[in-house]
Amino acid sequence: MFANSSIREVPHDGEDLFAFRIVGEVTRVDMEEMSRYMDAQFKTHDKVSMLLIFDPYKGAQSGATLSWDVLKTRVKSLTKVDRYVVVNAPEHAKSKIKTMGSLIPVEAMTFDDEAEAWAYLGATPRDTGPVA
Repeated sequence: MFANSSIREVPHDGEDLFAFRIVGEVTRVDMEEMSRYMDAQFKTHDKVSMLLIFDPYKGAQSGATLSWDVLKTRVKSLTKVDRYVVVNAPEHAKSKIKTMGSLIPVEAMTFDDEAEAWAYLGATPRDTGPVA
């Protein structure tokens, strides 16, 4: 299971699903570590679904997504991610996710209710509480 200072993988009963709870402020190191983790998953899975749960999210450090590891994994995700689901996305991100979902070959959805997102993905979490 993946975990760093602001991103924790959530155990569940789904297949080919990678679910993460994102808390606090995401740093560049956090993003790079998660990108390397997902890049390794992309090498062993044909297609995956991703669930990102913002709980409580305090934004990202300036430049957190601007690294080679992060950019490389984002490009690879276009062919490896089947469904991209986000819970409690910041308002400015919701419209981006919906727009990108119509432009790229990834089914992108946002939810305000975590239970609805899990049901949509056909999975049940084993741990639903926020990370301390």
